[in-house]
Amino acid sequence: MKLKSVGLFIAGFVVYLLTTLAVLLFYKDDPAQMSWQHRENFNAKVIGRYNLNITHFQDDIISRLGGPDITEAIEVNGEVYQLLYYRTHRKLPDGITTEDECTALLFAQRQLIAIGDDAVTQYLQHTTHGSS
Repeated sequence: MKLKSVGLFIAGFVVYLLTTLAVLLFYKDDPAQMSWQHRENFNAKVIGRYNLNITHFQDDIISRLGGPDITEAIEVNGEVYQLLYYRTHRKLPDGITTEDECTALLFAQRQLIAIGDDAVTQYLQHTTHGSS
């Protein structure tokens, strides 16, 4: 009787492990299907992993995070700078996403060059020294 219980426990545990492994390996997060709370956490987690020493392309980031909440762009001397804002923390429960509730990602020629406050600062430098 005891061996049968142990065998059932082990079989159940193996099924649990295989199911968990399958979900982790094959289930892709879809930001469009997430609640706003989960999407904020997801955005913050993914953006926090980006390393500027590694080349990250804009299309890959948009594919991973979905469309940005706010976007701005400027062309300076033939070079396009795009600032994408992804909401990572809510400040007011007013239903409106503002820049101060987001983390900014700056792209030059569709490659990530800055994150957060540095992204905004660099973008503003380009807007004051360039033409739109």
